[in-house]
Amino acid sequence: MNTLAARFNAIFGADMAGPLAALAAVLIVFGVASPHFLTGATFGSVAFQLPELGILTLAMLMPILTGGLNLAITFTANTAGLTLAWTLQANGGIDAGPSAFLLGSALALAVGAVSGLVMGLVIAFTRAHPILVSLSMMIFLRGLGEFLTRGGDISGFPAFIAPIGHGSILGIPVPLLILIACVIASHILLSRSKLGFSTYMIGSNIESARYSGINTRKVLVLVYVLSGVMAAVAGIIMLARFNSVRVGHGESYLLITVLACFLGGINPFGGFGRVLPVFVALIVLQLLSSGLNLLGANQHLTTAVWGILLIVVMVLRWLSAKIIRIVK
Repeated sequence: MNTLAARFNAIFGADMAGPLAALAAVLIVFGVASPHFLTGATFGSVAFQLPELGILTLAMLMPILTGGLNLAITFTANTAGLTLAWTLQANGGIDAGPSAFLLGSALALAVGAVSGLVMGLVIAFTRAHPILVSLSMMIFLRGLGEFLTRGGDISGFPAFIAPIGHGSILGIPVPLLILIACVIASHILLSRSKLGFSTYMIGSNIESARYSGINTRKVLVLVYVLSGVMAAVAGIIMLARFNSVRVGHGESYLLITVLACFLGGINPFGGFGRVLPVFVALIVLQLLSSGLNLLGANQHLTTAVWGILLIVVMVLRWLSAKIIRIVK
């Protein structure tokens, strides 16, 4: 048994055990409960629904690794989407050309970067708690968006945008390809770059990181800027997928991004965790949602199950750590 465990850890990493076990459990339980679960339709639906949630989770991941949090990711995404929508509307609406889309996308990414920059600067230089700073940014972006849109939607975009949200290449959804690209980029950034190493160091002990010569302020600012940019990418995909944008789109995603990070083995206090287990955890949560839908549960029950699951994950991790200490 110990040899098997050691071999598994060597191949996949110890933090993959939980997500893979959860994946197997979801497949078995819902596969037995519903004959329509293990079908191409279910997995195709998951492939189209997963990307914006997955990219928002990547936007949440890096701040958590530093011991922080970015509660503003969904409203950053929606504000970025609104920026793109306004740019398209100003350049002809449904008749806007690719150049207007490229300009709007660049502005949307800039909005995400500025949102992250403000949070990063405040957190890095004032030592204010990331929860309070990101909560303040969330409230600001929500209020600004409601004021500018009067609580309504903006719709009416060029037809060439639709494939970004609904198209496929060789049978693989375009949004999923974008998510996979973001997962690979995040994995390389965290595992092979100086910024990734510094991120883990800060999450483990920010004072030790500072004394070891790491510019902790610079790293924190960069982490939140990247988080904002990643959220903006999600906002662009959400606009293409829904063919509309409003400030309140995807509010329930915030809970799921945190849950996916913790289910994927991310230490809530920072310093430990990888991208790939989080990606598997995202698939588990989306399959869980699809399975509950097939059984007739509504979205509100699904959200409640996610909340309970978050509590269960925290309790199991506490029990696991306690058992390990006793064994040692």
